[in-house]
Amino acid sequence: MKRFGMILLVALTMGTNLFAAGNLPTTEKESWNVNINVSKLSRYLQLSGSQQEEVAYICAYFNEQMVRASHSRKNKKETMLHNAIYGNLKLMKGTLNEKQYGEYVRLLNITLRNRGIAMEQDK
Repeated sequence: MKRFGMILLVALTMGTNLFAAGNLPTTEKESWNVNINVSKLSRYLQLSGSQQEEVAYICAYFNEQMVRASHSRKNKKETMLHNAIYGNLKLMKGTLNEKQYGEYVRLLNITLRNRGIAMEQDK
């Protein structure tokens, strides 16, 4: 009985430690972990079937590039973020019509601003 009590105590302690470890604050900024919901984006932009497929590929590529940029060294991070964002915009501009593209740029700008990433304004 004494042994069972000790095993139960150890199990509870380990479980508490594992649960609390996930809630610890980190000093590093979080990496890019945004999954773009292509179906909601498609409804919002009113995409056709072929546009929806292309946008899905572009979003997957953009997510991959943003994850790479967030894991890069500080001196390369800004350049990689810039390349990922403007590469995404270039691909979307070729896929979307003018109205859809304008709405997408506004949505992306809001998303990036909420994540603490500022897009440069073209002069």
